[in-house]
Amino acid sequence: MDIQVRVWRQAGPQSKGKMITYDVKDISPDASFLEMLDVLNEKLILDGDDPIAFDHDCREGICGMCSMVIDGVAHGPERATTTCQLHMRHFKDGDVIDVEPWRAAAFPVIKDLVVDRTSFDRIIQAGGYISAPTGAAPDAHATPVPKSDADAAFEAATCIGCGACVAACPNGSAMLFTAAKVAHLGLLPQGQPERDTRVIDMLRAHDDAGFGGCTNAGECTTVCPKGIPLTLIGRLNSDYRTAIRKK
Repeated sequence: MDIQVRVWRQAGPQSKGKMITYDVKDISPDASFLEMLDVLNEKLILDGDDPIAFDHDCREGICGMCSMVIDGVAHGPERATTTCQLHMRHFKDGDVIDVEPWRAAAFPVIKDLVVDRTSFDRIIQAGGYISAPTGAAPDAHATPVPKSDADAAFEAATCIGCGACVAACPNGSAMLFTAAKVAHLGLLPQGQPERDTRVIDMLRAHDDAGFGGCTNAGECTTVCPKGIPLTLIGRLNSDYRTAIRKK
């Protein structure tokens, strides 16, 4: 299949960017979207041009590095799919595909499709640690956890921190990400001693990073490749109100 891709090119954080159109020919429908970009980059290198910079690592939908907006949708048109797991068979021969970086004040562009997402790291760091005894591993079931809590914690922990929720949110909010990181510890017994300080500190880090507020638009959970539910934001707000009252 032959396609055209219009890619955001930006030499550096302070440079002015623009969309550049490239022709990509003879792409297999079974190729992934990133493999298509690899083919394009090989051509650009052979032509003496600068290859397109984009983030990637596992290419298995696990790490969340493959952050790009495809035709206006974070990670592309397929639900619950990262860019690296998106295949060209979901497009048609002759399509013109727009490819852009995440658009958020807290995610400044480094180059082309690569953005600085260290603000996510600062939110996680603000969460601190959990109180856990040292020594030998505890016996199985030494700390009983209700199955409903365990399932909810695991669901929250599946967040891969890709940032699609931020890119899709009209306010550039990272509340879904923050809520997932707060919940997967706050739902378990091991996370209880620091539960109140954790939610306060992580929300402060969220706001300090320049992310916007949540207005329940719901775009975040729609594009989330792991289907993190919007209800976690409600849990986050509840935990925050409780923590503030205790101060």
